[in-house]
Amino acid sequence: MNLSTIRKPRKASEKPKRVGRGMGSGMGKTSTRGHKGQRSRSGSRLLRGFEGGQMPLHRRLPKRGFTNVFRREYNILNLGQIAALGQATVKLDTLRQAGLLGAKGPLKVLGTGELTSAVSIEAHKFSKSAEEKIRKAGGKVEVLAWPGRPAGNPRQSKAPEAKS
Repeated sequence: MNLSTIRKPRKASEKPKRVGRGMGSGMGKTSTRGHKGQRSRSGSRLLRGFEGGQMPLHRRLPKRGFTNVFRREYNILNLGQIAALGQATVKLDTLRQAGLLGAKGPLKVLGTGELTSAVSIEAHKFSKSAEEKIRKAGGKVEVLAWPGRPAGNPRQSKAPEAKS
């Protein structure tokens, strides 16, 4: 390739469409707007979803269900996956490095699978069955805090305070 073979891209020198400049513009007297009607007038603006007065689709469809704005999405991990790691202590950063845990959201450990050795696990929440299996295998459960919830296990009974 040399400089003598370089050419402009096709349509690079095409002039832009000039609207509203009369019959000589090539667009005719209506400037591609057609005759009469809402879109032919100046200042015409239609709202998104407007269907010419017909009941819009978003209003014709039934509204169903309920969306809980306070819903908390958990990263879920089963005991079988933790047992496959073969580590004595399992922390969040260990799980992230192993690719078992996403970057966002609290972790909940579920009781699917079996533990063969004692494992100490850090998570934000445990199912009852997971907690029982971990303790039965001789492991330790450590409940982490997240915004809106203090650290510690809510199932562990606290000693009643003495009244004075």
